[in-house]
Amino acid sequence: MTGLQAQREIMVIHGRFDPAPFLAWIARHAGKLGLRNEIAHASGDRIELRTEGPEELLSALEMACLLGPIEAWVETIERDLVLESDCGSSTLALSPKNAP
Repeated sequence: MTGLQAQREIMVIHGRFDPAPFLAWIARHAGKLGLRNEIAHASGDRIELRTEGPEELLSALEMACLLGPIEAWVETIERDLVLESDCGSSTLALSPKNAP
């Protein structure tokens, strides 16, 4: 998979689910795709992940979360690209993934 550049995103999953088994499921699938992620928030109606990897594989994880597992009902997924500031400091800015 050469040529795929990694990017960082915040992925917010909205729906109805038991967070513990769904997070384990997400971790398993993210690992299969070679993605890094960490949990920022988890409740029965919202999960927020900090993810990192090639955009195409992040999209694959998004699609996987929308389709399964059967016990989880995912209504929407928001993805925001994390951009590093131009000044080279550690300050980060968010940019909506699907913004025009």
